Parts: sequence; structure tokens; C-alpha cells
Amino acid sequence: MAEHVIRLPDVGEGVAEAELVEWHVKIGDLVREDTVLAAVMTDKATVEIPSPVDGEILWLGAEIGDVVPVGSDLVRLKVSDEKISSSANDTRTPARKTAIRETAPSAPLPERSEEPVQEVPVAAVARAAMKRPAKTDPIRHLGHAALRAEGEKPLASPAVRLRAREAGLDLRQVTGSGPAGRITHEDLEAYFARGPGSAKAPGPQPRTSVEDIKVVGLRRRIAEKMTLAKRIPHITYVEEVDVTGLEELRESLNNTQRHDQLKLTLLPFLMLATVRAVAEQPNLNALFDDEKGIVHQHAGVHFGIAVQTSAGLMVPVVRHAETLDLWSCAAEVGRLAEAARNGTASRDELTGSTITITSLGAMGGVMSTPIINHPEVTIIGVNKIMMRPVWDGSAFIPRKMMNLSSSFDHRVIDGFDAARFVQRIKTLLETPALIFVEG
Repeated sequence: MAEHVIRLPDVGEGVAEAELVEWHVKIGDLVREDTVLAAVMTDKATVEIPSPVDGEILWLGAEIGDVVPVGSDLVRLKVSDEKISSSANDTRTPARKTAIRETAPSAPLPERSEEPVQEVPVAAVARAAMKRPAKTDPIRHLGHAALRAEGEKPLASPAVRLRAREAGLDLRQVTGSGPAGRITHEDLEAYFARGPGSAKAPGPQPRTSVEDIKVVGLRRRIAEKMTLAKRIPHITYVEEVDVTGLEELRESLNNTQRHDQLKLTLLPFLMLATVRAVAEQPNLNALFDDEKGIVHQHAGVHFGIAVQTSAGLMVPVVRHAETLDLWSCAAEVGRLAEAARNGTASRDELTGSTITITSLGAMGGVMSTPIINHPEVTIIGVNKIMMRPVWDGSAFIPRKMMNLSSSFDHRVIDGFDAARFVQRIKTLLETPALIFVEG
């Protein structure tokens, strides 16, 4: 037997290091060639690191959240001498790039149909089996066990934890009979049967536990970018918009839409109105290089659309919105939002925006203070539509009202320009026919 070292490969894009965001294996695991060992993140792409050979995991070179330099040792495998001689101990490992995706547990190894799989040595299987903890008898081993070591967190399902909290039981006192010492409902029942006097009567109990969650992956990238963005001196301007007429138009168009067209939301109308407003104030559609002191003013309007995903906030980009019509905007927003949520959005689809729109839909609240998507200078925030009484000069009438909460980089955008920009969008949304009038 021999040792095979897998190093972090050059993942491209000129990066010298990557953050380890996921391990798919642990020490002692037997892996096959092409089994995904780990995932690392660079900028907004996740890169999977596969194994180039069959073997047994001997050593893992980093922890989740560590930033690993390219070329550093990542994994060490025990492999057969034949495998080493055939590969010449080549430690270069190709990387598989994918868009950011929700972390999921490793799937069972698929059957390989291209070529016969090398048989794992019987001795290795025996050693792996010997490493597995023997299944314990809960009746014999459960009971008043000693407290676990300080900081050691008992393994248990949420339902077991809830049951223990309601009984006032510290789970560190219970020995688990499940895999890796996991505590089961049977373990709790055995504990209560042997020591009912030690458990408190069910009922509300103080919650004193503290769970430490390391900020890694996309969440850490978001934190870093938000910290950078909040250094920008923001000016936030809030204006209410009467969207009664717009909502009537939207409903009418949805009632006549073709089967291949997506249902229209307010967002495509806002995008077209913003394109018209940007044409009059191109300095709002720009990127500010604060290190060089240069404002890059773009002719093309590339909308970043903030999308909430299970992995965190992502901003896919609708490119050249100035060339799109209402239905095309809706289709592109729908496509990109779905790609972001299911983890198939490419790096190109997640970069290159020049102005951002953020909306929480029905949860949008009365107002918000959006944070600029650095290095952009403008972000438009959409709040929820509410029926409000509006004075028309002689009486209060019910109108559908919505607030726009928009933020601007006050270093390069004056308050007057910000207000004029929002007022222009307001005019277009309140008289939606103007959105479609050329000139």
C-alpha cells in the first residue's frame, strides 16, 4: 500500500486561494475514482474536487471555512501500489465547476458503466469495518451516564432535543446508541425508566444552550460584501407611488397572455420604467471605482435582481434590459431567479450588473433602506402594495399605493439627482402608457 496526496488544483479565474465550504468524506472512508471529496468556493462559484484514484481517506487538510492556497495538500489517500505506479503519483486533480448550490448530503456512489471498478482490497474493507463502533445494547448501556466533555455537543434529532428540553433533561447525561453516539427516542425512554426522579416534570423550561455557527461560504461572502458596501455614504430616498392604474393594466395583460408567456408581476414594468429614467440620467447607471476615482457610466442597462435562496441572497443579472420588452423582461427574470434558487446559475449570470432592484414582494414592508450593491451607485427597493385612502381634493378614495425605497452613493450622486430619478420612475408607473411611448 502507498499514500496518494491530492492538492487543491488551480480552479481558474486567476485565484490563488479558495474557501473550503463542504467535505463529502471523512477519515476512514473508502472512495472510488471521481468520487467528490470536497467543495471549495471562489468568488461566486462552487468548485467540486473529485478523487483521481480509488483509496481510503487517511487525512483531511482543512476545516470548513478555512481559506486554502492553491497547490496546498488537501487530502491524503491510502491506495494500492499498482494504482500509484499507474498514475506515477500524479497529485494534480481536476476541478468541477458549478454554480452556487444548496449544500446537500453526498449521494450513494453510482455504478460506473464505462469501465470495471477496481476492487477495494479485502483488508481495507475489514479495517473499515473494525473502525465502526459496535452497536450497543441500550438497556445495558443507557442510564445515568457521566456528563460529556465541556463543549461536546450531543448528537440528536430536533424531535429528541425538544422532548429532552420539555423534560428538563441535559442530553449530555444520556448515552446514545445510534450511529456516532446519536441519541434516539429509545435512549430517552431507557433513561427515564432507570431514573425518573432525576427528570423534571414536562413544562416550559429555561433555554440556556448556545450554538456556535461558523459563517462560511456564500454567507461569509455576503457578510464581506455588505461590510464593504456599508462604508459607502448612502442617501436613501422614499417616495409613494399610486399603482392603481398599473395594477389594472397588469391584470388585463395577464388575462390575455399567451400560453408560452409568464404571468406578469410589477417587476417588468419597473424595469422598463427605470430604463427610460436612466436614459435621462445615465450617471445613475454606473459603477464607481473609488480607488481610482473613476465613475464608469454604462450605456447598457444590466439589472441585478436580488433573489433570496436557501443558501443566501444572490443577485442574478438581466443583461441589456434596454433591448427587452415587457414579456421578455418577465421571462428573463423568471429564468434567472429559478437558476439562482436551484443552483444552476453560471458565474456570468451572477456578475456584471450596473443597477440593482430589490423586492420582498408581499413581505416588502412599508419602507426599507437598501444597501448599495458595490460598486454600483444605485439600488431601487420595492415595498409591498397596500390599499390606502387617498385624498383626491374632495373625498378620500381607495387607491393601491406602494413605496419605492431607493439608495444612492452620495459620493457621486447628489440628493437632487436621486430625487429627480425616483420622481421620474414614479411618473412612469403612475401613468404606465408613458412607459411604452417612444421618444
